[in-house]
Amino acid sequence: MAEVLQVVDAAKSFGAAPALRGARLRLEAGEWVALLGPNGAGKTTLVRSIAGRVRLDAGELTLLDARVDRPGSAARAARQRLGVVPQEIALYEKMTARENLEIFGKLNGMAGSTLAQRMRWALEWTGLADRAGDLVRTFSGGMKRRLNIACAVLHEPEVLLLDEPTVGVDPQSRQRIWEMLDGLRQRGTALLLTTHQLDEAEKVCQRIVIIDHGQTIADGTLDELISRTVGRERQVTLVLDREPAAGQFGDGLEVVGSVLRCQVDEVAVALPPLLERVRAAGLSVLDVQVAQPSLHAVFIHLTGRELRE
Repeated sequence: MAEVLQVVDAAKSFGAAPALRGARLRLEAGEWVALLGPNGAGKTTLVRSIAGRVRLDAGELTLLDARVDRPGSAARAARQRLGVVPQEIALYEKMTARENLEIFGKLNGMAGSTLAQRMRWALEWTGLADRAGDLVRTFSGGMKRRLNIACAVLHEPEVLLLDEPTVGVDPQSRQRIWEMLDGLRQRGTALLLTTHQLDEAEKVCQRIVIIDHGQTIADGTLDELISRTVGRERQVTLVLDREPAAGQFGDGLEVVGSVLRCQVDEVAVALPPLLERVRAAGLSVLDVQVAQPSLHAVFIHLTGRELRE
């Protein structure tokens, strides 16, 4: 696939405080990438630099084959092919859904039959066709989120930046949003998602980039990141009918009350003898849980457990 976005050694400071210190990022056409990091890691500054809201102190930023880390007509033309979905709802609440789409379409240089056709598409795409004439202030949070995304993609951008696009919406609306965005990806739009919902990033994104202290510290698929960090062992948890005697189990088994845990490479190989040991000890198993390594485990491994404010 063609590369549509590349960030190389991005650096930016605000006064004496460095926000970016050599961050790197790449994005290909039709790819969905999650940009993750703790609070203050530099995610927002990086996204704003791509969108043209922040000028880098150093580094290179190439969008759709144009250098956009420096001003000029090429940078302006490239950013016209970019869409941005902010975390805060950016809609005119005293206007209707149709009026919002018309305004954002015109701001992106659209007019006439092209704009009218795209507005019809957007209302159907978001499931808001029957509410097109209603004021946005009467919409639910999920409806506003969907309309917000539609306004950002009305001009058919080739690259879409998404900042927490599902904040504050119910599970049904969240699922609809992911389906909408995946449809865009399948048609070739490249998506860069910033989110704190690691379980969602794990499900929808093809590749994950993690930054911390202004630097890119990991880049790869979930399987690749797991292999490089926490390893591929599964955690097996057995809930017993009662607490075992002290020292009854050892050899790498963790016992907390009536819960027994261990890490295994092959569940099918390790689980039967473990269950036999429990049975031989005169205990019964009430529940068995097998957990595979997660993006959350990778994230904590790489960025630590301390709170970030």
